[in-house]
Amino acid sequence: MRNRILIAFSILLCILWSTSCRKNFEYAPSDGNLSFSKDTVYLDTVFSSIGSSTYTLKVFNDTKDDIIIPNISLKNGQESFYRLNVDGVAGKEFNDISIYAQDSLFILIETTINISDDTVKELLYTDAIHFDKEPFQQSVELVTLAKDAIFLYPKGNSEVETEAISLYVDDTGNLINISGFELKDEELNFTNSKPYVIYGYAIIPDSKELKIDAGARIHFHKNSGLLVQEGAKLTVNGSLSEDMIALNGEVIFEGDRLEPEFAEIPGQWGGLWISDGSSNNSINHLTIKNAEIGLFVEALSGDTETTLILANSQIYNNTRYNLWVKSARLEATNLVLGNAGSSSLLIENGGSYTFIHSTIANYWNKGFRYNTALEIKNESQEIVFDLEKADFKNCIIDGNRQNELSLISDNESNFNFNFLNCFIKYTQNEASSPLNNLFDFTNSELYSDIILNGEVDYFLTTKNDFRIGLDSDAIDKGDLDTANYSPLDILGTQRIPAPDLGAFQAIEKE
Repeated sequence: MRNRILIAFSILLCILWSTSCRKNFEYAPSDGNLSFSKDTVYLDTVFSSIGSSTYTLKVFNDTKDDIIIPNISLKNGQESFYRLNVDGVAGKEFNDISIYAQDSLFILIETTINISDDTVKELLYTDAIHFDKEPFQQSVELVTLAKDAIFLYPKGNSEVETEAISLYVDDTGNLINISGFELKDEELNFTNSKPYVIYGYAIIPDSKELKIDAGARIHFHKNSGLLVQEGAKLTVNGSLSEDMIALNGEVIFEGDRLEPEFAEIPGQWGGLWISDGSSNNSINHLTIKNAEIGLFVEALSGDTETTLILANSQIYNNTRYNLWVKSARLEATNLVLGNAGSSSLLIENGGSYTFIHSTIANYWNKGFRYNTALEIKNESQEIVFDLEKADFKNCIIDGNRQNELSLISDNESNFNFNFLNCFIKYTQNEASSPLNNLFDFTNSELYSDIILNGEVDYFLTTKNDFRIGLDSDAIDKGDLDTANYSPLDILGTQRIPAPDLGAFQAIEKE
């Protein structure tokens, strides 16, 4: 009996061993019956010489046999701009790749395309992954659009590179320093002929002016930005776009990743900084998005010259602030300050500000937001700052919090502000107290014709589309004299004789 058990056990071990051996050695050759998750892999648009995201192709063996693929290779061979990774191994050609029955194989695909011809602005680059040889060869096409660009970066020339520059102190008290490079004279006019890609902080030198033409596209790498230093000047000459999809007249500042999945990711680059000592800057039809801080404007306390005139522009989807101003003198019309991780607009350390027909609306949904959409504070540990004025006329201050206005005075220096014909989201039963009369909305010296709460009827706040529909409570609520100062809205629509609040005149929703 014992011998019979030993014999049966031995036979079972032989069967298991032979099955294991079959998995290692008994593969059928591929005969053209593979299937794929995609017939064509479209790698989204990239800049020349900048690597793409990683894309995935899944290869299926739907047969009942374990198979071996004799060869997987790129049609363009070793010269291909594509790179593959098959089963964790990187390369451009692979031999004898096995797939078990009813199993699959992952292939990772990346590309870095170099455009060597200066006359070529865009290149549609194609290749293919070949599986096996004829007569059983199967293929998956690869397609990528590459754009040529003008690249600006530190050249290693000590004459134009700068030492570390301190920008600001973050919420944890850390000093944020950046390194940069000064733009040369021949680089001080950004045109719309090619996109610009900036690595590091491009600095406009003292006594120089950077002019940016309508339709220019400026892309910034991570931890990069544009700095207008003391004595320098920035002029953005964007214009109203004829094509509202292509935005051919708009100047756009954004990150350098062009893939759709990066379109709404904040914090991809640093921001635009206007340093104290810079004056008479002008910005028209500029969109700033997906930065850490969209636009920072600082001036020396006591300056009398205008720091910045800002018109027909949109700043949104920035990790911290869309617009942060300190001691500046700023005039803004038709301005949209959308979603931000902190305040849409932060005013600090005094200054003089006028906002006309501006929409300040923060519906941030990428995390918890502590700050209000509009925050004005005039406090400092040692220095006294006078807020000469902060006038808001025909504006919208709104968001997804109960209260979207914060006013903090040091109770020593001047703190002058005024809201005329504005929509302000603020819970009325918390509006004022005996100890804080800044929120006394019945005080006509501070507030006139104010709408507290209501329905603004935006198009789509999650996409920073703050156009308003025909059910908006902001319709026909603007002050006419103020509207005469800016008779067209940000899209060029006539707002006279019945001006709506904010940067947009109401239209029927699409």
